[in-house]
Amino acid sequence: MTDEPLRCSAKGCHTPAVWALRWNNPKLHTPDRRKVWLACADHRESLGGFLDARGFLREVDPL
Repeated sequence: MTDEPLRCSAKGCHTPAVWALRWNNPKLHTPDRRKVWLACADHRESLGGFLDARGFLREVDPL
């Protein structure tokens, strides 16, 4: 087990994550399946916008 903090999923970002963006691609995943991208405060909007524009974003939860 590691004590490393969860890191933002944005490319090149090493900031600790504070949001979980839960998503699925309805063409590939069953409706109940969720994949998770982690986001820091600075990347929550850009990562969420990317997923939302494609109709993939399902939930956003604080960590």
